[in-house]
Amino acid sequence: MPIDTWLLFIGTVFFVSATPGPNMLLAMTHGIHYGVRRTLATCAGLMSGLAIIMFGSAAGLGALLATSALLFSVVKYAGAAYLIYLGIRTWRAAPTPVEESALAEPARLPSAWQRFRTGFLVSMSNPKAFIFFTALFPQFMDAKLPQGPQLAVLAASFFVIESVWQQIYAGGGQKMARWLNNARRLKMVNKVSGGCFVSAGALLTSVSRHA
Repeated sequence: MPIDTWLLFIGTVFFVSATPGPNMLLAMTHGIHYGVRRTLATCAGLMSGLAIIMFGSAAGLGALLATSALLFSVVKYAGAAYLIYLGIRTWRAAPTPVEESALAEPARLPSAWQRFRTGFLVSMSNPKAFIFFTALFPQFMDAKLPQGPQLAVLAASFFVIESVWQQIYAGGGQKMARWLNNARRLKMVNKVSGGCFVSAGALLTSVSRHA
């Protein structure tokens, strides 16, 4: 793969990953409540979901979703329902001051598995991601060269950039925790975050395979 093609891919993914979306919102929200270290489990779930999406796209699932209206609708509405559920749960969460939450006993916090599962489900909630990777990767691959090594380089590059941005969002959330040291402010953040998840779920229901 030519270095200039790879650098163009890096630049494209850098800005795509930086765009706030459900994945980054979740990383920031968990960073606020649990700190960066505990949010690593969330990020692992997010990245695991992305790994499945990328491999699924490479295997042709993205093309299948693009051509099957029924399959696309099933995945779309299941993902939208989960995002809306997560938004309602976040909206209604008890406004426990962040400093108290961050210092709480592990038994009082969601387990690492629960945080991982939430990240994984959020990551898998958007069927457009399958089509996105199916459309994105071929733009930077040379048909005359072996496909496997090129796909590995692109996937690894995307993983690194995406994981770095997730850590940045989680770190930003952790820094916000100092300001969120009372129930009133935390209640406001819960409602904003919950509203964003619900909005993302609602918007997902309007997504078209050909959008």
